[in-house]
Amino acid sequence: MEDLVAILVPLGCGMVLPLGIVWIIVKRKMAEDMSRKEIILSALEKNPNVDLEELMLKLNPPKKLLKEKLLNKLLWGMLFFFAGIGLIVIAIVAAVCSMWTSDPCVMTGTWGVILLAIGMGLLANYKVGRKMLDEEMDAELKNLQKK
Repeated sequence: MEDLVAILVPLGCGMVLPLGIVWIIVKRKMAEDMSRKEIILSALEKNPNVDLEELMLKLNPPKKLLKEKLLNKLLWGMLFFFAGIGLIVIAIVAAVCSMWTSDPCVMTGTWGVILLAIGMGLLANYKVGRKMLDEEMDAELKNLQKK
């Protein structure tokens, strides 16, 4: 019995849980699409002269601008970067002052390096994205100012 539990628990966590999450997300998206479709159909039934383009703009939430997406990456990059540096400093101070044994210091330092690497990756993504998407952001801004 213990062998069966030892096999089923990792399978449940590794396969069933992710599939369940994906299924829930897909069902939610389908429900949103169906509700949008019903709203449009009912609006057309009540008033056949309704402007569909305007109605669709009101129903669909506005997408984030490129600049907002890049600034979000900058925000999270800085957060992870400084959290990683903080954990590394805590691990070094704890090791030097002999406050902990070596295991917690190593784990704290490892998590610090992981967070630092994630932060550096997001900051590099921000920098490269900003250089590449500069023209698109300007065009998007001009497009918004026209509206």
